[in-house]
Amino acid sequence: MHPQPEMDDRVPNRPAGVLILGGAHGTLALARSFGAQKVPVWLVSNDTPLPSFSRYAQRTMTWPGPDDGGAVAFLLNLAKVQGLGGFLLIAGGDPEVRFVSQSIDQLSAVFDVVLPPWEQLKWVCEKPLLYRRARELGLAVPLTYEITSLEQAAAADLRFPVILKPNMGGRSRFARAKAVLTHDKASFLTAYTWAAEEIGSGNVVVQEMIPGGGEGQFSYAALWNKGAPVAEFTARRTRQYPVDFGYTSTFVEIVDEPQLIDAARRLLASIAHHGLVEVEFKRDARDGSMKVLDVNPRPWTWFGLGAAAGVDLGAMLWATKSGQTVQTATARPATSWMYLVRDMVAAGKLISAGRLKKRAYFSSFAKVRAWATFQAKDPIPGLIDVPLTGWRVLTRRLLRLL
Repeated sequence: MHPQPEMDDRVPNRPAGVLILGGAHGTLALARSFGAQKVPVWLVSNDTPLPSFSRYAQRTMTWPGPDDGGAVAFLLNLAKVQGLGGFLLIAGGDPEVRFVSQSIDQLSAVFDVVLPPWEQLKWVCEKPLLYRRARELGLAVPLTYEITSLEQAAAADLRFPVILKPNMGGRSRFARAKAVLTHDKASFLTAYTWAAEEIGSGNVVVQEMIPGGGEGQFSYAALWNKGAPVAEFTARRTRQYPVDFGYTSTFVEIVDEPQLIDAARRLLASIAHHGLVEVEFKRDARDGSMKVLDVNPRPWTWFGLGAAAGVDLGAMLWATKSGQTVQTATARPATSWMYLVRDMVAAGKLISAGRLKKRAYFSSFAKVRAWATFQAKDPIPGLIDVPLTGWRVLTRRLLRLL
């Protein structure tokens, strides 16, 4: 338990604190945003413990997880015993997003849930529904094949390379991999069989590989309140790992892409979104279109970039929920975020392939104003990240051998 922050209590009708479920680097950055406002932050997770090492995490605890049958009862009892009634409830990971949104009627009796109900949210969380909604709104989407069985996969006429994705993020090995790239029918069938065993054949999305790497990958990042944007900006995921489709971003920079604002607003307005959100796009060099890839209605890996660029979405969320006026803010250009260790690997591969000059790589450090884990005022997560990641990878591999 870290020292308890002291809030300014002059603002009436303000929530007493924040409870964040799950998540990793995005949750860490969000906890820091709240902590800087002296907001009590509670973390409950059955996943990585990284955010719990932050000095801004007032209380941390483990639980059976969002897929457990007693998850709702756990949280309601926690609120009753610990006096968390009226806390903001924020989902930090994909499984937590689904759980909280689907359980919103029960959880809203105690918490201030920062998400829309599942009947609205599913239209951007489940990829087949997302692409259907995007097409209805006139937005570009990648070519996606309708395959729901191994028989259909074997008979499909595919244009390689193709990517296999889960319909929504989760904790399975396939979901953690985010995407599997295949170049021919044999490797595709092998990957599809494995993915179907992991999450069920009906939950595997088969999609064309849009050419290009991180230089064509963009995001719209925002805070929405009851169906309207409060603050928003756009960024480019310039480097990622793997380099051609991102398991995770490694170097992200503020860019001005107004067309993303318009596209994302149309999509999010269609579900009356409420809360934090990142919408991922990729520019298709074949026709110049920006194609919708994914929507993350939770704090994302590079969430800390917003605060570094002058658009602190966490602080704005708190201000909105506290009934304060949120001042209009514009993200400062030439501001970047880096996940140093992973970016070194990504940059090394790009340099080896002749796709990145060494001088350009080292020049990119000059614009970094936020790091994935390190922060001078909150150094422990940055120090523990690499050994913690190594330990988690090692233990998972050992468990698979047992």
